[in-house]
Amino acid sequence: QVQIVESGGGLVQPGGSLRLSCVVSGKIFSIAAVGWYRQAPGKQRELVASISSGGHTDYTNSVKGRITISRDNAKGTVYLQMNSLKPEDTAVYYCNLLGIPQNWGQGTQVTVSS
Repeated sequence: QVQIVESGGGLVQPGGSLRLSCVVSGKIFSIAAVGWYRQAPGKQRELVASISSGGHTDYTNSVKGRITISRDNAKGTVYLQMNSLKPEDTAVYYCNLLGIPQNWGQGTQVTVSS
């Protein structure tokens, strides 16, 4: 059974940075594409960034140039480096496997505010 645990969120001022981590248990991780999603209050969950098993990355337009997704297959972990954060980045951030979605983790709260 795959378990997903996100961490690294917090309160940061506009222009600040955070690094989120997503630990995925299970052997499937190394062959799976993984996505970082976010859900702001009153809005639908959206896919922010994704990374294939081979390292190909993709980003939604609103975060391009500010956010970088990466993975460490040996650690079963996907990272989301977020720079130049804006108030509109405030949301709960989740990760999940693409194409073979698993139960959602608890997410990690990111709040960008002065």
